[in-house]
Amino acid sequence: MRRITCDGADVVLSGREYELLLFLLKNPDRVVSRDEMLREVWGWNSGDASTVTVHVRRLREKIESNPREPDYLRTEWGAGYRFTPSGRSS
Repeated sequence: MRRITCDGADVVLSGREYELLLFLLKNPDRVVSRDEMLREVWGWNSGDASTVTVHVRRLREKIESNPREPDYLRTEWGAGYRFTPSGRSS
């Protein structure tokens, strides 16, 4: 387990959630495909993309004030995910 601070609160992440967040932080404002995440975070050359989907959902539940309308970790339909450290742009 790893701990981060989000909006002044301690948040506990699993090891994989933490690694996923680190990967996204290293790739800000860039669309990252599920396949790329599987390779870079899980070390898999192929696998079930739903693994990424589940981990992204869990991470959103922990870092977003409203996970259903995320400000930071957004879905780019048909392409992957984009992490925007500054939050949703208007």
